[in-house]
Amino acid sequence: MAVFRSQRVLTPEGIRPACVHVDEGRIAAVTEYEPGPGDYGDALIMPGVVDTHVHVNEPGRTEWEGFRTATEAAAVGGITSIVDMPLNSVPVTTTLEAFQIKREAARGQLRVDVGYWGGVVPGNVSHLSTMVEAGVLGFKCFLIDSGIAEFGWVDERHLRPAMEELSRCRAPLLVHAEV
Repeated sequence: MAVFRSQRVLTPEGIRPACVHVDEGRIAAVTEYEPGPGDYGDALIMPGVVDTHVHVNEPGRTEWEGFRTATEAAAVGGITSIVDMPLNSVPVTTTLEAFQIKREAARGQLRVDVGYWGGVVPGNVSHLSTMVEAGVLGFKCFLIDSGIAEFGWVDERHLRPAMEELSRCRAPLLVHAEV
């Protein structure tokens, strides 16, 4: 077990002196401050940040940003987990096959934990449950043109069956903020 000490540890009660005990990569306890090795003085120790809106763009548009650069940048900024958006990569993440291609592209490149959003587009309701079973955390849709030809916008005809299916899967649906 590793112990990290600081005069400034962010806890649910606020910032205070404390010792953070970490066992196998997880916080096991936060105790009163005691001097010892692993003391970071006045440096702030805080939980990592989760960024739920990241466009990694790999596969297909790695020149914009790929898994290695996105996750390295996240780690440097104190972000411990990202959730990748379903568009801007080629293919877009709207089918199980596309999701598997994306996960394979990420293999061996990740520097932080990564989750994935899938996309709801016209005609892909039959793919949603298998994507959830494979690990997609939830889904995003657009009500207007997304700017990506392969990621079409949806209306009530598409949303109702998608929402029913996602309710059965207990998966959230994100709707892009429209003008």
